[in-house]
Amino acid sequence: MRFMVKVNIPVESGNAVARAGKLGPTIQSILAELKPEAAYFTDTNGQRTGFLFLEMTDASQIPAIAEPWFLAFNAAVEIHPVMVPDDLAKAAGAIDKVVKKYA
Repeated sequence: MRFMVKVNIPVESGNAVARAGKLGPTIQSILAELKPEAAYFTDTNGQRTGFLFLEMTDASQIPAIAEPWFLAFNAAVEIHPVMVPDDLAKAAGAIDKVVKKYA
């Protein structure tokens, strides 16, 4: 199943890692291990933020995904299941059923 992983790096810990010259190399190392399908970086609420999209087959994979960010950056990590358009198309029948029952 495809998941979106949102990583927020607090300013102070991110700055400390950047000053040590390790921000880019550490992020690259984590990405090399996780091998996300896509990775985007921006800011949210004034913090460095990454959005990663990756496949996960078992919940036991969560620590391997989250712990590097926690340990390297004291980051906040959120993991959310996501759909591509084909997934949404497959869900159309279930959506219709729920609409008829609850709308």
